[in-house]
Amino acid sequence: MNRQNIDIPQTSIEDQRRYIAEINEITSKKDLKYHIITYGCQMNVHDSEKLAGMLNTMGYTETLEQNKADLILFNTCCVRENAELKVYGNVGSLYTSKQQNPNMIIGICGCMMQQEDISHYIVKKFPFVDLIFGTHNLHHFPRLLWGALHSSHTVVEILDKEGLIVEDIPLTRNLGVSAWTTIMYGCNNFCSYCIVPYVRGRERSRQPIDIISEIKQLSEDGYKEITLLGQNVNSYGKDLGKHYYFSDLLREIDDIDGIERVRFMTSHPKDLSKDLIMAMAESEKVCEHLHLPIQSGSNNVLKTMNRGYTREEYMDLVNLIREKIPQIAVTTDIIVGFPGETDIDFAHTLDVVNKMEFDSAYTFMYSQRTGTPAAKMDNQIDNKTMKARLQALMELQNKISRNINSRAHNQIVEVLVEGLSKNRNDMFSGRTRSNKLVNFAAPYDVTGKIVQIKVNKAKTWTLEGVMV
Repeated sequence: MNRQNIDIPQTSIEDQRRYIAEINEITSKKDLKYHIITYGCQMNVHDSEKLAGMLNTMGYTETLEQNKADLILFNTCCVRENAELKVYGNVGSLYTSKQQNPNMIIGICGCMMQQEDISHYIVKKFPFVDLIFGTHNLHHFPRLLWGALHSSHTVVEILDKEGLIVEDIPLTRNLGVSAWTTIMYGCNNFCSYCIVPYVRGRERSRQPIDIISEIKQLSEDGYKEITLLGQNVNSYGKDLGKHYYFSDLLREIDDIDGIERVRFMTSHPKDLSKDLIMAMAESEKVCEHLHLPIQSGSNNVLKTMNRGYTREEYMDLVNLIREKIPQIAVTTDIIVGFPGETDIDFAHTLDVVNKMEFDSAYTFMYSQRTGTPAAKMDNQIDNKTMKARLQALMELQNKISRNINSRAHNQIVEVLVEGLSKNRNDMFSGRTRSNKLVNFAAPYDVTGKIVQIKVNKAKTWTLEGVMV
């Protein structure tokens, strides 16, 4: 195939209706199906809900079987190299399918596409890909898809700069009791290892009225739990110029009828204010769980990471939170093997983990990301050392998590039931307010209900019990 990039004229969100109508004419005659493969964080999953919403509006129907799809869309992540390698492998595997069905549309979007030269590499390496776009123009998907359907060339549009927030994008959410609501986009922190500010842009907060309106609709639709999303939710409102911040938003959401629980992620320690802690403590619906990434327990490493706090400041903050909210569960993220991390630095990380007793931790080996300051640093750590440190950290954290969960034995916990257990089809599962996963048997379908469970078995990652 001889393919090349093609530019499709820019349009406003209102103008997308014409493209949607024209695509509807095509889909109504052919019963076209789509399949979306999503990599990465909750923000990416939520973006895929928007892509699905737009596709459903355009007359496509979803299929869970990739081999039956007329449109396959990869929504990508670039935080770790492994995610990128999976994308390349999965796209490459579609070459034969594309040869057999030239009318099938293959698209790649998301964070990975915002990196310099990635789109050029994909066009050269995988010339059978039809559509490539980034995070900043997701709302222009109908226009771009229209271009791909009407062209023999690869449609590529990667915007270098984020624009205004676009509301009222159609959404197709997963059925269940919980829903995600994005409250802000982008990040201003520029941690030296992180690619997110370069691919998601600067911080932009949604207007409170739009967030509240969305959550009220979710309540009417039957959702019981809301998770507020942002790269750094603690910075919410700072760009609005109206002295309305995250703590104010939480207090307002707490008054919405029908919503039983409110969660949020992710929090940056340097921006977690005392007013936010008090808003959490005073709220009836904000859950007793805080995900607060520390990333390292070494002050030297934290400084090189550009995290903006010391280990002492972090520990003081967690202690204050536990003082104000005694039942809170604190989880974290930790990176091992950051450039220049010494054995002493790593020992400081283990020391913090011991002292803080996190309920759980997402632990990672440092992944070199082209375009970040850390990628150019000297003293990159070898893979063998990183693996050994990761193993030691995981063993320590698993021991702590197991010990914390054991305290729930014979205790009665409140669980919002999400449905049948993914691992045990004879049991239901749900989460406590502190985000502990609980599996239990029930005599009837209790999905969507809040039930009381007596814990009779505590494991490292889950609890088991019986209804009382």
